[in-house]
Amino acid sequence: MAKKEEEKTFEESLNELESIVKELESGDVDLDKAIEKYSTAMKLAKSCSEKLNNATEKVNQILKEDGSLENFEIEE
Repeated sequence: MAKKEEEKTFEESLNELESIVKELESGDVDLDKAIEKYSTAMKLAKSCSEKLNNATEKVNQILKEDGSLENFEIEE
């Protein structure tokens, strides 16, 4: 059974998205199949975007000495 988009890793989702884009760009897909693939691609793109946003939020935090996290800000 295929994994749901939420269960796929970022890399798996991105690879599938790239594959769909190449297939659609080839022009060898009938309209009904193209619409189905486009819908799948949009779901994958949303999933990838959400995973990137979550990763960015985590990376932008810094671990303090007491073990708590705090937003990282560059002071000038």
